[in-house]
Amino acid sequence: MARLDKTYQAFFRRVRDGQTSGFPRFQGLNRYHSFTYKEYGNGARLDNGFLVLSKIGRVALRWSRPLDGVPKTVTVSKEVDGWYVCFSCGDVPVHPLAPTGQETGIDLGLESFATLSDGTMIHNPRCYRRAERRLKTAQRKVARRKKGSNRRKKAIKLLAKAHQKVRRQRQDFQYKAALCLVRDYDTIYHEDLQVTNMLKNHHLAKSIADAGWSGFLSILAFKAACAGKRVVAVNPAYTSQTCSGCGAVVSKGLSVRWHSCPDCGTSLHRDHNAAKNIEGLGQSLRGEVA
Repeated sequence: MARLDKTYQAFFRRVRDGQTSGFPRFQGLNRYHSFTYKEYGNGARLDNGFLVLSKIGRVALRWSRPLDGVPKTVTVSKEVDGWYVCFSCGDVPVHPLAPTGQETGIDLGLESFATLSDGTMIHNPRCYRRAERRLKTAQRKVARRKKGSNRRKKAIKLLAKAHQKVRRQRQDFQYKAALCLVRDYDTIYHEDLQVTNMLKNHHLAKSIADAGWSGFLSILAFKAACAGKRVVAVNPAYTSQTCSGCGAVVSKGLSVRWHSCPDCGTSLHRDHNAAKNIEGLGQSLRGEVA
């Protein structure tokens, strides 16, 4: 009751001050799963490999890797399989990779996760699709349990672990794919996709979310920055319709997976054609001849 009273007090305070405010949001017990110490050393610090938290004490850590740089903030979060701590560091040293002199364009898709401008296709793992049956069974167990019972809590935990496994499988694939691209190419061009708008297509929303394009592009940009490489986004308009051979526009629907140009005779996979156009656009932005 006290929490609800504070929520309504904040609501009426905003109305009194003339601010636009919606209906108070219910703040459930499990709304937050993490807390952050905004300044390292002020409430959170390291002591001989142990994490010392204010009002909590010394906490033993199982390190995934040693820290690089100077710790700035500390975030403690609760996952279904335990507690985790994340250190945000500044002045992290960069470890550039040897230049290869190569560059490529990548077209992200659903048939294959990505297609490079040389025709190489990266397989789409479809982590969620492969786990759908297992997730469906776990969700059914939760629905059949009585609310508030210990059996329901156990079923919820099993469901959360199933979703966590899918999420980690996707992230593992994305990190490995991004690392391979960064090792092989100095400059990588990709489409500046508006994934949020693409998810409004209810026929493809599940597959697009399963692919995780936004997460992959963020990881790719991060790894490229750490390796001293470049990632450039280009305008995605007509990259699939334009012929990479002569520049003519060849209209085709999403179900047409092969590009055949009636003007110059170019014939190749639709995604391969788009990847070559993306590379050409990226080079033109840099002032080179595509």
